[in-house]
Amino acid sequence: MAEKLGGEGLMRELCNGFKLLMDKDKGVITVESLKMNAAMLGLQDLRDDELVSMVREGDLDGDGALNEMEFCVLMFRLSPGLMEESQLLLEDILQDELNTAEF
Repeated sequence: MAEKLGGEGLMRELCNGFKLLMDKDKGVITVESLKMNAAMLGLQDLRDDELVSMVREGDLDGDGALNEMEFCVLMFRLSPGLMEESQLLLEDILQDELNTAEF
């Protein structure tokens, strides 16, 4: 996925996913906003305690919600393939930079 989208495209897709799930008034993903939007992800059958666990797993600052950075970190942690593809993409970008750099 990361290879197809490129770095900017991948970040754009993650941002779009965050905006889709977030509470529009609070600007973060809450258990309530996740519950309201879970059907879009095919997660409508998840219990409340499972949704709480999902938010808690990504909640790095302990505020009970996911900000955009926490959401992106969680998506990378839960998607090892995404992480591997992103690393390969980063390596390619760095190699291109080194090849074109003038020392």
